[in-house]
Amino acid sequence: MPQDLATVARRAVDDSADLLKMAGGDGTQALVAEVAAESGLPFMVIPAGTCNHFAMDLGLDREEPSAALEALTDGVELRVDLGYAGQRVFVNNVSFGAYAALVQDPAYQDDELGTAVRILPEFLAGHEGPELVVHVGPLTPGGPDDVLVSNNPYQVDDPAGLGRRAHLDSGLLGVLAARAETPAETAARLRSGQPHGLTRLATPDVVVVHADGPILPAGLDGEAVSLPSPVRCRISPRAIRVWVPRHRPGTGTSRGLRSRPARSARHPAGGLRLR
Repeated sequence: MPQDLATVARRAVDDSADLLKMAGGDGTQALVAEVAAESGLPFMVIPAGTCNHFAMDLGLDREEPSAALEALTDGVELRVDLGYAGQRVFVNNVSFGAYAALVQDPAYQDDELGTAVRILPEFLAGHEGPELVVHVGPLTPGGPDDVLVSNNPYQVDDPAGLGRRAHLDSGLLGVLAARAETPAETAARLRSGQPHGLTRLATPDVVVVHADGPILPAGLDGEAVSLPSPVRCRISPRAIRVWVPRHRPGTGTSRGLRSRPARSARHPAGGLRLR
């Protein structure tokens, strides 16, 4: 199904569409965002998934998905970065180790924090999962049990990946690398929102994640995937043209994004809207 979405999007480009729209969650947004970046077409995000973190950081109204369509009549264009994990695009983050274990759990989509409190303490204490080695430019954060690489850094140290990003066009990857604590310490810090043994970096450099096997389980925008090891994560600055309504409830959180008026598409109905 995911590859089908990308195929349909590319077919729309071949059929002379001049705008791509995607109704869905973060993982499906990334699939069509990649096609929009390749084609240079503007892209509209319609938050119709479970969490919609990307839509949140764009300032969109996640409670009223149809409000995103106002970008067609009174919109602005934002140039937004895209992250890559190997050949796969991510709009939010890619996670390894304990973070990846979270998205493998069926309960994660409905209760992110509760699942983190339930899974992370014993996962970290037991050193489960692959042995990870991370290289961030010349730096090598020592022996992390879990790693999260984000498309632009999060504003706060949030090990469950629930934070917000002040910018989506900084040209920087965010890196959170965590070491294990005791189960009680980890659970207490998660509940209080405090960081637990985190190394936090913001970098324009490629981030390389190695594992002690050929395949590395990962969470890509909240979707469970397996990637060939090592995984090279990079950022593509201002890779995508995103159309959003001029007036949107979360504008203050995305005020750092540079914008310009969105030009009307020649054939708005020729865009792609998928569910």
